[in-house]
Amino acid sequence: MDNAFFSPLRLTLAATVFSKVQLLHAHAPQAALAGRSNVGKSSLLNALAGAKKLARVSSAPGKTRSLNFYRIGGSDAFIVDLPGYGYAERANMERRNWAELMEHYLRFSPGLKTLVLLLDARLPPQKSDLALLAFASSLALPILPVLAKADKCSKKELAACLSAWLPLAGGTPLVTSAEKGLGLAELKASLQEILFPQPVL
Repeated sequence: MDNAFFSPLRLTLAATVFSKVQLLHAHAPQAALAGRSNVGKSSLLNALAGAKKLARVSSAPGKTRSLNFYRIGGSDAFIVDLPGYGYAERANMERRNWAELMEHYLRFSPGLKTLVLLLDARLPPQKSDLALLAFASSLALPILPVLAKADKCSKKELAACLSAWLPLAGGTPLVTSAEKGLGLAELKASLQEILFPQPVL
């Protein structure tokens, strides 16, 4: 990895949730990870954990159908991987069920501290990303914008993407690459600041 001083997070899958009645840990500190189906959420989670198979990576987008709660170390805090959105080849009913579960989780999780919004550095702002951003803003939910796959585009393209998101996301997005390790230390530090009063990561 590019950052020789980055130490991976210890993440353990604690719960896999498919319905509202299965939701647990409502008051525990949480950071939700959201993004389009092909943006690389699983790859980023694996990179943060220094593991290849913690989160399942698939060549076909839209495979994650559940909310996956990953416990951070021995703490009571979690990173919650939300189902990817914006993929059209799922049945309408299934997509509605995902949307309802995600909306319920985002609305009624008092421990939720931030929404880590993973954005594709190769693309201009997408309608589905903007819709989630607007919904989170309506809930007064803090957003941590993160550009993914930064190694897949040129510096000029990356600068254009950053410029496009700056006025929309309420701050400068973190620039990351799961493959190259770019930005992982900065993302870990941001999560630490948000979830923990003391540096325990």
